[in-house]
Amino acid sequence: MASKTKIYIDEFEEEDYHLIAIHTSLEDYRLAYFINQYLPVNLKKCDIDLQVQVKQGETHFTRFIFDDKVEGISWNLIENKNDVTIVRNDLIVDLFSQTKSLFSTVTYLLSEYKKVNYFLKIDNLNDNFKISEIVSEINKIDKIKMVYAIEINTIKNKNNLIF
Repeated sequence: MASKTKIYIDEFEEEDYHLIAIHTSLEDYRLAYFINQYLPVNLKKCDIDLQVQVKQGETHFTRFIFDDKVEGISWNLIENKNDVTIVRNDLIVDLFSQTKSLFSTVTYLLSEYKKVNYFLKIDNLNDNFKISEIVSEINKIDKIKMVYAIEINTIKNKNNLIF
């Protein structure tokens, strides 16, 4: 009789990225500009928003990207919060019109971090950079309330970070 070997997918998943949480009131384009000033990156607005399926429907998160061909590092600045407007046709029809209702709801890229405004996802970070030094440089930007690295294993919905 042949023996069975179980292989768990988790054994093959290697997280080769770092995630930094940024709390700020800055607009996304201003934050990208300041990060470009403090770090050796050139973040630019991506033409294609990050699309995520949520229970209310599909939502889009803006992002700024920089692919460092020399170092082989990919930098992504992504907003965490987005308003979704849902149009609903009400079934109540009166003498004059059928009404439509608009509902607005807030969705999050990573819902367990609702107070975070932006994430900086860094793929393939090499030994030339230390995550603590990156956090320290971002913290020097005015209007940054708080910035810190997130432990990847604490993220519940990692699928939203696949792009």
